Amino acid sequence: MEWKHIKEPTQAAKVFKENLLREHATGKPLRMKMDVRDSEEDRERELLLFYKQQHEWACPLHCTLVGDVAIGEGVMRYFMTTIISKLQFGFSLDLGGMGRTLLFEGEPDHLVPAASEALIESNLFRVAGRMLANSFLHDGPHVTGLSPAVIHVLFNGDPEMATVVTEDCPDLHIRSIIKLLENEELTPEQKDTVSDLSMSWDLPAVTETNRRWLHNKLVLHAVVGRNMRQIKQLRKGLKDVMLWPLLTSRPDVVPLLFPKMAEMEFTPQMLLEKITWPVEDSDDEDFDLDSTCASLGF
Repeated sequence: MEWKHIKEPTQAAKVFKENLLREHATGKPLRMKMDVRDSEEDRERELLLFYKQQHEWACPLHCTLVGDVAIGEGVMRYFMTTIISKLQFGFSLDLGGMGRTLLFEGEPDHLVPAASEALIESNLFRVAGRMLANSFLHDGPHVTGLSPAVIHVLFNGDPEMATVVTEDCPDLHIRSIIKLLENEELTPEQKDTVSDLSMSWDLPAVTETNRRWLHNKLVLHAVVGRNMRQIKQLRKGLKDVMLWPLLTSRPDVVPLLFPKMAEMEFTPQMLLEKITWPVEDSDDEDFDLDSTCASLGF
């Protein structure tokens, strides 16, 4: 338990992770593979399938890129960067019937779990928790910009004590309704709009005397109440990877796992994945592919 007494959180986390990996060094290795020749969607399915399975997550991790000659630590970095990039920016797979799948949505430093029943029922936030923790365990990148309120509740903080702001509400329509309560006066139509929302969430209709209280309750429910199941799944995922003792005993380590957006580390791989490369069947018929690449600097 020496990590508990190390002052510097980065060093404490390092010692904890080294001890955990050492304790499981003789366990059954985890074998994660990805075929670079597959489509992006198929590669995502492979990753999700791997993290949906039950494993001893601190056992040795072996990563293989099928169809590529790369070996060594660089392959693991590639896997971890890919995993975190998918959590941060979304999966190409349509997992919730909404096209591209975002597990976290909202503004930078106000991200909250997506309010999707399909994702919840698929237990994908537990999968996300495992991915987050596994990357942290192996010194990979991190998802950045989560709402402090979500982080507070994730680590067993009292939801009623969470500091929430309207920017934490990713649904702009709901946010606009809640912000009506910040007006000095409400029209009858605005009162009806606010009351419809509050009563749909089992809260009372707006009155002259409960506006501030109702504002706080609506924001809290929009940010925390609607996301409790997702947060519980994330917590289970973190526990699966056995990081929970570190994170609960050393709260100063939590910002290392969930840094702010300004601390995000952009890797070359992340940037390359966001480039839309020219293709032969482009709609631009005036130039061939070679000319297009030359003009764009590819």
